[in-house]
Amino acid sequence: MTAASSADRPVQWPGAEHVPAEELVRRHGAVPISSVASMARPELFESDDELDDFLRDVYAARRSDLA
Repeated sequence: MTAASSADRPVQWPGAEHVPAEELVRRHGAVPISSVASMARPELFESDDELDDFLRDVYAARRSDLA
């Protein structure tokens, strides 16, 4: 007889109930994205320099695991 490993069983959080994705969508009132343009937020960064700094940080973070 072999013992089942934790990889064989799904993680079950105490008191957590399984809620299907469709139900979560309904509960939160989510709607489909009508266009990518509706997600644009041009006011997010105050300047091009601020955007460039952000992108530099993102790229550096992505490469940090490669070293």
